[in-house]
Amino acid sequence: MVLSRMKAGRKAARSKAQIVNADLLRRALRWVIDEDLFRAVRLHGNTTWAVVQLVALAVLWVWSDRTTLTGAFTQARQLSLTLFGSAAVTTYQGLTKALMTWTGRLLPVVWERLHRRMEECGRAVWRLGRWLPLAVDGSRVSTPRTASTEAAYAAPNFGRGKTAKSRRRWADKRRRLKKLSQPVRPQIWLTLLWHMGLKMPWAWRTGPSTASERDHFAQLLGGSKFPENTLFCGDAGFVGYELWAAILAAGHHFLIRVGANVRLLRGLGRVRCGRDIVHLWPNDAAGRGQPPLVLRLMAFRGPRGTVYVVTSVLSEAALPAAQARQVYRLRWGIELQFRAFKQTFGRGTLRSRSAGCAAVELEWSLVGLWMIQLFAVKEQIAVEIAPGRSSVALAVGVIRDLMRDRTEPASRQTFHHRMTRAVQDPYRRHGSKRARHRTGLKEPPSARRPKITTASRRQRDAFRKLENAVANNR
Repeated sequence: MVLSRMKAGRKAARSKAQIVNADLLRRALRWVIDEDLFRAVRLHGNTTWAVVQLVALAVLWVWSDRTTLTGAFTQARQLSLTLFGSAAVTTYQGLTKALMTWTGRLLPVVWERLHRRMEECGRAVWRLGRWLPLAVDGSRVSTPRTASTEAAYAAPNFGRGKTAKSRRRWADKRRRLKKLSQPVRPQIWLTLLWHMGLKMPWAWRTGPSTASERDHFAQLLGGSKFPENTLFCGDAGFVGYELWAAILAAGHHFLIRVGANVRLLRGLGRVRCGRDIVHLWPNDAAGRGQPPLVLRLMAFRGPRGTVYVVTSVLSEAALPAAQARQVYRLRWGIELQFRAFKQTFGRGTLRSRSAGCAAVELEWSLVGLWMIQLFAVKEQIAVEIAPGRSSVALAVGVIRDLMRDRTEPASRQTFHHRMTRAVQDPYRRHGSKRARHRTGLKEPPSARRPKITTASRRQRDAFRKLENAVANNR
């Protein structure tokens, strides 16, 4: 009798201390977000929830695999009650209203914490040589076609162009059958900064479908702090004297692909420069008395021809040509990030039907995917698996399995082991993945050789006058 009671007591103690899947999720979330993180954020006096509760609920909401936003909120709220014993809000409308109010203040705080965690777990790939490599690129994310999203994100002439009218009455049959270009549908333009070593986001800006990715990049430069020796890498869309001067003024460097839309000068200075040293000095900048930008031009063989890049790092020892080639090739990984976000994570078309809700859905979906990638890469780096082998699909599956079976006991395959195995298959592909029939195929973008001319006598004289004026002011 006594023995049976002792056995029953030990069994009850073991079951009480047994770890369930919800405990694994709680530990993972608290590694990134906790109460101390948001102490500087001051809420309104009548607010009944804590900031960490709202952020946790938003992350669980975007992690959910439910097909509707309200269904995802219901699952997230139930899970929040299981994990923390409370939820920030009780309705989906309350969640979206709170996120639209506070996302602008909360995102920079969350970004800063994620940056620190990235540096802690990825020191070996945190920098490439002396440089912290950040790629920049833009992409569009579709939204439902509602009056709200069209007013906020669509092109100004959306629905009023030629394609919006019937062409049946056109007399010219050839013109009637000709395919016309479609106007830009309601889409959010996303400009993303992406860490090339850890293969995950760094920061972003969003805007309507007609927004400029260069303007977004300039906003990120002016409103964010970056580590020392940050090297920005972009394609031929991120060119321009003002943008490059802003990067240098912020104390950073860049490696940008250039094409025929860029005019460079040789022989501008009085000192004879090497063949790879060029200057960018547009006429309007010279007229305003702004100095020329001194750059290094490099060329290497790409998949579609010769690739020309310029960098503000003039020293070959600081940035060798081989390392510059490696950095630019790593930049193409940002396209895989966009694909993972849109296809693997299911955000190719957002589900929110109002412009404000679509914006917060996009922002917190990016944060949620970033966290999942960080969880996976952290465990994989610990066992010497390179971030390039990490599988976003498998890592997302691990999180959603734990959410679905939150009350189940944690199996022998713990969170650590499952994330460690969330890697791509190691086999080598022997055939092409291209489909036999591809309709609407676009020609891959290419950039021709930049236009390089020898500085004229007038330009050299203007440069000498500018040097003398600067010397006299000193």
